[in-house]
Amino acid sequence: MKNTALTSTHESLGAKMVPFAGYNMPVQYEGVNIEHETVRQAVGVFDVSHMGEFLIEGEHALDLIQKVSSNDASKLTIGKAQYSCLPNDNGGIVDDLIIYKIKEDTYLLVVNASNIEKDWNWIQSKNDAGATMRNLSEDYSLLAIQGPKAIEAMQSITSHDLSAIKFYNFVVGDFAGIDNVIISATGYTGSGGFEIYCKNSEVKQIWDNVFKAGADYGIKPIGLAARDTLRLEMGYCLYGNDIDDTTSPIEAGLGWITKFTKEFTNSEALKAEKERGAERKLIAFELDGRGIPRQGYDIVDGNRNKIGHVTSGTMSPSLGKGIGLGYVPTVFTDINSKINIQIRKNAVPATVIKLPFYKG
Repeated sequence: MKNTALTSTHESLGAKMVPFAGYNMPVQYEGVNIEHETVRQAVGVFDVSHMGEFLIEGEHALDLIQKVSSNDASKLTIGKAQYSCLPNDNGGIVDDLIIYKIKEDTYLLVVNASNIEKDWNWIQSKNDAGATMRNLSEDYSLLAIQGPKAIEAMQSITSHDLSAIKFYNFVVGDFAGIDNVIISATGYTGSGGFEIYCKNSEVKQIWDNVFKAGADYGIKPIGLAARDTLRLEMGYCLYGNDIDDTTSPIEAGLGWITKFTKEFTNSEALKAEKERGAERKLIAFELDGRGIPRQGYDIVDGNRNKIGHVTSGTMSPSLGKGIGLGYVPTVFTDINSKINIQIRKNAVPATVIKLPFYKG
């Protein structure tokens, strides 16, 4: 089991530690609902240093990225980031990721922790033009400072105007006494804030200074359990749950990051799927009755015939009701359509809704 550079810090704070993607990670500190509310109302800090970072460089860097990713990375300028996915050859998704343009011919790809080796091998297998690839995953840490008070709380520890960094933009500069830190206006919570990329040797100093700066703003450490409830309230896909090697970006509602203005892995088949319409789609639903939908539960019609399955589900801390995502045939995907979630012996009525669940 791997540790992050902050594992001992989490343990000293009383975090409940669990194995996650091969790492020893904090799942919660005070409790999921308290931590969830902290991020929605104030500011919280996640250690997500288990994520993977690949540097792609050289004159063929963009060519490689364009070949393996679904979005159009040629639109990126220095200081901008882009959400994308890596399609496989069979209509599914190798992983989803964020692509950062650091400078001309230099890109940072941030991938899911559980897929680091798989993604690296996949991209390398497509690198016939000879772009330079470096796997930085073991050397870098990542903190997500999230919540509506993040800008105000963190402004005292950087010379950069945090309020001027637009969503999915970033700067490289000083932060918490460390130079050459990536300060990125990205996140997985829907409540604003930043993601901070730094070297493992620097992250403890940054963590300590972040908590000093945020002391008057109610800052707290946040575990992975609240990260999951926060992202689900926004309807953000989680790899391994809502998207995987068998789900296409068209089915998953990721057509907006699938650009057919260029050729990429399996683009012809995905374009054909988009034109004819996917046979099933990922929906968002709220329970009309009591219960908590869980991953793997059956979605059934009015006659209790199975029509799909729940990919992610929880009791929403913000809404106080059961919410979830799942795949069903396209005929059931219209907003306000009625479905049922099979929770043990009960078929609990649910309504298909438009994302996000949490409107802010």
